[in-house]
Amino acid sequence: MSRVLKIGDRLIGDGQPTYIVAEIGINHNGSLEDAKLLIDAAVHAGVDAVKLQKRTPELCVPEEQQSQMRETPWGYISYLDYRRKVEFSRDDYAEIDRYCRAHGIPWFASVWDNPSIDFMEAFDPICFKVPSASLTDTQLLVHLRQTGRPIILSTGMSTSEQIRAAVSQLDTGKLLLTHATSTYPCEPHELNLNMITTLRREYPCPVGYSGHEVGLIPTVAAVSLGACLVERHITLDRAMWGSDQAASVEPGGFERLVKYIRVVEAAMGDGLKRVYPSEHISLQKLRRVNN
Repeated sequence: MSRVLKIGDRLIGDGQPTYIVAEIGINHNGSLEDAKLLIDAAVHAGVDAVKLQKRTPELCVPEEQQSQMRETPWGYISYLDYRRKVEFSRDDYAEIDRYCRAHGIPWFASVWDNPSIDFMEAFDPICFKVPSASLTDTQLLVHLRQTGRPIILSTGMSTSEQIRAAVSQLDTGKLLLTHATSTYPCEPHELNLNMITTLRREYPCPVGYSGHEVGLIPTVAAVSLGACLVERHITLDRAMWGSDQAASVEPGGFERLVKYIRVVEAAMGDGLKRVYPSEHISLQKLRRVNN
């Protein structure tokens, strides 16, 4: 079974280069200038796309959490006000769109509610991402399917039954699943990378990996297991304020991640045994018996 999906001008799936996404998310902490610096770092690393997140805070923050107070870079404010601080305006996104186009890098966003889908539609996104937290939001999934755009569905903190129910609401011909564990950062023993193989066996669509671990090795391993898309959070500094920073990759690390993935792709081969021309000297020098 060949699993291939077109996102933007790229084919993603079996037999294609790994599609590498740098998730900016909310690591910009509401700063448009920091968002641009993160885009610069992603472009320099050689990723294929960058991703942000779009929420309507009044809809996405549970009512019982909205008035909870917390320390933030903007002072001691409510959780709802904090969520408003890290949301970009339409003008901000227009500038991000312009900046990405000028730097030749596609961008898209995770959308957490229906108004956010409508908001993002104005920017003609190459696809939409469903965050793991929204996998059980049937209204969101139906609204996304109606856009006709490719959808990336993340499967963290979800049961197999919930994943099947979500997939049933979507067009598998325009779907890519990503295995994920929604812990920030995630310990290696909870990454369960073999779920990539499980998802590939159960579903006819491409399967990727959204990693939240510390370090690069598991993400590279995911590629060897068949992940056709990998997504990692990018940060300017893992010590910055924010809930996702510790599970993110700094610019130098992202450069290494892209390099390692490309090396693994080249090393995987096609599974057909052959004697390479480069082996002939060793063959003649070392083999004593031929049959």
